Amino acid sequence: MNRITRVSAFLAVLAFSAPALSFAQTIVIDGGTVHTMAGAPFVGRVVIANGVITAVGADAVVPPDAKRIDATGLHVYPGICDAMSTLGLIEVDAVSATNDQAEMGMYNPHLEAATAIHPSSEVIPVTRANGVTHALVAPRAGRDGIIAGQVALVNLDGWTVEEMAINPSVAVVINWPSIVTRRFDSTTFSFKDTPYNDAKEEAEKKQNELREWVEAARHYKQAKGSEGSRAGADQKLAALSECFEGKKAVIIQAEAKRDIEAAIAFADEYGFRMILAGGGEAWKLKDILAKKNIPVILARTQSLPREEDDPYHQPYSNPGLLRAAGVRIAFASGAGGGGGGGSGAHSSRTIPYEAAMATGFGLSEDEAMRAITISPAEIFGVSDRLGSLEAGKIANVIVTDGSPLQITSNVRHLIVAGREVSGENKHQSLYEKYRSRPHPNAGQPSAVGARR
Repeated sequence: MNRITRVSAFLAVLAFSAPALSFAQTIVIDGGTVHTMAGAPFVGRVVIANGVITAVGADAVVPPDAKRIDATGLHVYPGICDAMSTLGLIEVDAVSATNDQAEMGMYNPHLEAATAIHPSSEVIPVTRANGVTHALVAPRAGRDGIIAGQVALVNLDGWTVEEMAINPSVAVVINWPSIVTRRFDSTTFSFKDTPYNDAKEEAEKKQNELREWVEAARHYKQAKGSEGSRAGADQKLAALSECFEGKKAVIIQAEAKRDIEAAIAFADEYGFRMILAGGGEAWKLKDILAKKNIPVILARTQSLPREEDDPYHQPYSNPGLLRAAGVRIAFASGAGGGGGGGSGAHSSRTIPYEAAMATGFGLSEDEAMRAITISPAEIFGVSDRLGSLEAGKIANVIVTDGSPLQITSNVRHLIVAGREVSGENKHQSLYEKYRSRPHPNAGQPSAVGARR
């Protein structure tokens, strides 16, 4: 590698290693009720400079050049995090040209979602306006895909991906091969049933293929690490080899109890630091998940039960049951799962309400707020930089007129990476446009009056 290439590589890493600070402001949020997520709420100040929080307290010193945001009577929270989304990867589901959430092939551990994020997506401002300041953007596996690629942690503001990125690769996503006896056939627009034994055989075949990939990655790691190695470069195996010894988290998507059990055994076998995504039946294994310290990124709570014999409230109760057992949880728009629950970038803005739905079924409001702020940061190992209002952390802050869990609350001020960002978005502009539309009969006598 020549000197120019080395310098270019260094600058690229540097650009991806820190949030956008070039437009950061010096701001003091004064007089609001501060919910730090690291202690009890209090009325006071949050001081921000150079993109980070510099002071939090009732009498925090205000820099003379600071822009003051009067938060009297309002509430100050850490920015909300969507723990697994497709933000920036998809604009319109039905328009393939705007869809870059998945690649061809079953095994793509080397693919980084960060390279496909579209910073100018109209979905991002809509999401941001509801208090979501940062998100984990995860690729999806195509049909029958197993390893989807690498997850990026990004701020939801910036001209380029480099400006948005906090960490371009925090985890690898694996779709656990499950037994599928029924599929929707888009060619006939009908469901196609597969005998159980055939579906089981197909699932086991894919699971064995996955193990072969992991074994190959382990051998590749050993070969590359040996003295005088002449092993050729392999991007896929190199990316997968980073997951050994817990160096990079592995998100395994699984819903059914038997699949979650198999995924846990698989992670134990290879020493992976596992994060369970989806987890529709995670409550059935809550004690095992707690014992093994496996966090769960939950799919949308507001969905139908997985099985027709399940009680209607099972998706609502799942978060509370897991937390009561000591399992760390987070909520996500793109973790899949849930009968009729749906998922996707357009659902990211409803993350606070997915958490709120669980508060009536065993999850406390405090735990619900933690599950969309500090808990995702803890799960992905970035709690020293995000998730709470503490000095030294990235200044992702929202000022609201009520609890973010309540649909009636509004975000009054939005700060991303230390810069106040406008809440304007396409939903709002269209609402204002058609709200002000003149009535077609304005200024004319009504039909009833004309007849008279």
